[in-house]
Amino acid sequence: MIAEFKLPDLGEGLTESEIVSWRVAVGDSVTLNQVIGEVETAKAVVELPSPFAGVVTAITHEPGTMVEVGEVIIAFDVPEQAVAPDADEPAAKRVPTLVGYGADPETSSAPVRRQRVFASVPSVGSAPVASTPADQGVSGRVQGDRPRSTPPVRKLARDLGIELAMLAGSGERGLITRQDVVSFAGTNALGEGKTEEGAPSNIPAGAQGAADREVRTPVKGVRKFMAQAMVASAFTAPHVTEFLTLDVTAGMDFLAKLRSQKEFAGVKVTPLTLVAKAVNLAIARHPALNSHWDEARQEIVTFNYVNLGIAAATPRGLVVPNIKDAHTLGLHGLAVALGGLADTARAGKTQPAELAGGTFSITNIGVFGIDAGTPILNPGEAGILAMGAVRTTPWEYQGAVALRQVMTLSLSFDHRLVDGEQGSRFLADVGAVMADPAMALVLG
Repeated sequence: MIAEFKLPDLGEGLTESEIVSWRVAVGDSVTLNQVIGEVETAKAVVELPSPFAGVVTAITHEPGTMVEVGEVIIAFDVPEQAVAPDADEPAAKRVPTLVGYGADPETSSAPVRRQRVFASVPSVGSAPVASTPADQGVSGRVQGDRPRSTPPVRKLARDLGIELAMLAGSGERGLITRQDVVSFAGTNALGEGKTEEGAPSNIPAGAQGAADREVRTPVKGVRKFMAQAMVASAFTAPHVTEFLTLDVTAGMDFLAKLRSQKEFAGVKVTPLTLVAKAVNLAIARHPALNSHWDEARQEIVTFNYVNLGIAAATPRGLVVPNIKDAHTLGLHGLAVALGGLADTARAGKTQPAELAGGTFSITNIGVFGIDAGTPILNPGEAGILAMGAVRTTPWEYQGAVALRQVMTLSLSFDHRLVDGEQGSRFLADVGAVMADPAMALVLG
């Protein structure tokens, strides 16, 4: 029998995800929990394990398509007993899917939608498969079923005042594309908005070359989530930013010595490693920087652990995975954790669990040659520290001017949670360890 797999709720309160890739094709045999594809949520790329063992009969969405939670994305031919309901279990019980729970199951109290009919998506090199059942509507869509399209296309149709039910989708299984909407708008405007070749265009007359002067990129996935989170943070938490410029020559010499130790062979030791350790020590002395404002309960939550977030720039946008219980790690452990975190983020394999639960964050803008900035808080956190570039600079040293290695630390904090004194002392403690690593013995 045919079993459909619907896009599950990935436990982030999100309503849609983008299909990134498929690792199987129509006709492939799959085993239970075999990874069949990847989807991108607003935070990360997540692998999808197969909920069935069987043969793939259809893939309903191509890579790059936005899919709503609860929509069918793939179908399998499986033994009937593999999907038979448990007689002892109520039919309406919600079953966990991956992380969290999927869409509500259909019950007898609500009308049941007619099962979708669609053609199998051919694998590479195979011939297209036609599907023309008697009850099938235009372009493979079941009559009475909701027209299939992506959120951007639905918005475009709304903006143009077009009912999607009036369109015949040219995409796979009758998927209505952006071009379908634009074409329909052009052909229903008495010829207006068409090019000389008859192709529809939404470019005003006299500005036909404008489209070649700009590139439009859909805002989705990680970048969309990042933008929403930054706006929410900037306009919710009252930010204060303080700066400290200091001589870190002793700290850089200390790191050079660590790299020569056999215990650190093969481990990347950077200024971020030392800053991370200094932050952990400073948080122990100033716990207000490791707290959260609970608006719903009107409470301040102070964490007795440090999940240290590290901002990472990736091709898909900014992510801030965190090192769980970073306060328990020494320099070696932090160096290893930072290296693994960076490699995973660059590969786009950061998982949602690694992005959740951060308590304080660090952003290393120095790697881009920047000296200082005013970082925006990661939502829900009380503080974020920006590391500037380490530069050889003329500096006052032992009563004379000498060339020293200098850097600037920028600390932003939520003024509802952190007073100016607390923020200043925290920043001074981090700076003290960077200027003289022996201070770690005093602060610890």
